[in-house]
Amino acid sequence: MNQDMHDFVTPACELLGLGEPTHQEPAFGRVRNELFARLVDRGFRSVALETDRVAAFAVDAYVREGVGTLDSVMSEGFTHDFGALEPNRRLVAWIREFNRERPPGERLTFHGFDIPTENTSAPSPRPYLQQARDYLGLDLGVDLAALAGEDERWSRTEAVTDPAQSPGGSAEAARLRCVADDLLLRLQMRAPELIASTSSAEWFEARARLAAGIGLLRYHAQSAVPGLAPSARLGALLGVRDALMAQNLLDIREIEARRGPTLVFSHNLHLRRTPSTWALGELDCRWTGAGRIVGSLLGERYAFVAGSLGRSEALGLADPAPGTYEAHLQGSGAAWELTSPALPERSRTRTGTESRQGYFPLDREVLDGAAAVLHIADGAAVPAAS
Repeated sequence: MNQDMHDFVTPACELLGLGEPTHQEPAFGRVRNELFARLVDRGFRSVALETDRVAAFAVDAYVREGVGTLDSVMSEGFTHDFGALEPNRRLVAWIREFNRERPPGERLTFHGFDIPTENTSAPSPRPYLQQARDYLGLDLGVDLAALAGEDERWSRTEAVTDPAQSPGGSAEAARLRCVADDLLLRLQMRAPELIASTSSAEWFEARARLAAGIGLLRYHAQSAVPGLAPSARLGALLGVRDALMAQNLLDIREIEARRGPTLVFSHNLHLRRTPSTWALGELDCRWTGAGRIVGSLLGERYAFVAGSLGRSEALGLADPAPGTYEAHLQGSGAAWELTSPALPERSRTRTGTESRQGYFPLDREVLDGAAAVLHIADGAAVPAAS
């Protein structure tokens, strides 16, 4: 029988990070849905997924108020193609049904905590800054569209992959950062009147949109830094992304603090409490992930459950070799289980998985600081209805 999450997580936990070692095995999303339903019974009132925070406002409006349709929010409210994943669709539909007959204060909320970037592209900050300007009702005395230029100059692949073609280090980008900083100051200064004339929810949404624009300016500025070796360059970009993800999680907890804890679901790389690493070919990147940042700031109020995978038809992954961390977790006979991270010291990291896109096997570092391990022995054995 699976142990309960509360066997591993202390009552002090306000932000529970549930990791997965790959985005390609749908069983993790199915188990996440089942665990979230259990956690809701224990007082959790929000969930945050690895998708763009601003885009996810559409999903939240749907699950809380019925704005839009399930099809539309799965298409428009998710980034990274995560709206096409069956477990995510089931989660959104379940939250909507849960909320349908409940008063506003008791409804579950949905958050994204990522930034609006893809692997090799990042959009223009222009629309985010314009939205903040419009909320404030300001005449900035500067044309943001003219200052930013064509959106395509920011979003094209070369703007991220080639420092010489990045607009992030331009004089216009520096001016935009000054404008954005001024907008943030004005948003803070005018919080009382703005909240009185709109609502606290609208004010927090405006702040999140502005934060997304500022984050993009920072990401593009890092993209423009010349002279870095490939590993250092990619590691720096990953570090900026995770720092912004961490701030989003802290902002989400600020909003949700009085309602109940939050479940955050993402890749182990983002949620682990130890340094994140990625080695592939000549690349060897190391950076500080969002989980390490929020863990250092929240202490025992943050808990991390590491995701582990035995075999997977979706990835073409066979049973783990004897002596690996995953092999030690395979023996219970259950399709999945929550278990202790205290695995034998003599265990070794699984090898031969380099071709499995996005799959990162367990290692000693990811287990350090984990409150528990969610091990899925066989992805195909976890039914879609979970």
